[in-house]
Amino acid sequence: MVFKPLLVIFLASLLGLAGCDSDEKEPKSGSKSAVGENSELRARDISLALTPAQLDWVGQQIFRNECGGRFECLVHWNEGEAFPSLGIGHFIWYPEGVDGRFVESFPALIEYLKQRQVSIPEWLRDLAPFDAPWGDRQSFLAVVDSPEMAELREFLAGSQGMQAEFIFRRARTSLEKVIDAAPEAQKDDITERLEALSQTPGGVYAIMDYVNFKGEGVSQTERYNGEGWGLLQVLMAMSGDPEDAAVQQFQEAARKVLTRRAENAENPVERERWLPGWLKRLDTYSEPPEMTIPSENS
Repeated sequence: MVFKPLLVIFLASLLGLAGCDSDEKEPKSGSKSAVGENSELRARDISLALTPAQLDWVGQQIFRNECGGRFECLVHWNEGEAFPSLGIGHFIWYPEGVDGRFVESFPALIEYLKQRQVSIPEWLRDLAPFDAPWGDRQSFLAVVDSPEMAELREFLAGSQGMQAEFIFRRARTSLEKVIDAAPEAQKDDITERLEALSQTPGGVYAIMDYVNFKGEGVSQTERYNGEGWGLLQVLMAMSGDPEDAAVQQFQEAARKVLTRRAENAENPVERERWLPGWLKRLDTYSEPPEMTIPSENS
């Protein structure tokens, strides 16, 4: 399935014009605002950039990762989960009364599409509160072939390019959150690893997909036995010189983090069914063929 053409996507974060001199004083260790400001400065040194063709490739790859790129899978409810998953990134949407462990993302996607003036189905736009209208998986399956479901799939199929933009922007905004949440002694290492990943389309893809797939790793609810599994945890588990095969180092660290999550999970389905698929997904983290990161002057 081919995405609609996109405007050039180039979100470069340049060094700040002030406050970045080498002789700048270190923030006070006890100052929360100073720590946050320092993390922001670190994040601003990192550029995530993709051309339209690269973003198209990444978006299609994420859709393949989620459910093989199948049209009917744009609206889905997995067995054993308390929420449906929608769109190319299987964005989570909680029903009313469900306060899940995982970060919800579908409402944020809809807000982004509204800002981009995308035409949204009337019944979806008018939902108040904006909760998934199916209380459980059984209720969802009972109407899976309804006109509203068909309209929802068509809407999601027609906005794939915008969904890829949303995933890109979420990944970009995650950088500061991840650096800010990292232990102080590891902030420089985390920043260096993110910088190395940002230098190639494969590294940007790995960041985008993993944040969409398993989150930033900063939410305290996304923990088993106190152990997280998001981008932050993967970056902390990386080892070796980040300028030497950063994507491969990211893959290896992610395998360890996801295996640990499955071993810590109370539900055996994570070990028995989900983990093999997660590890297979990591194998896709590689460079798109014949693609390079655009320069700032391109």
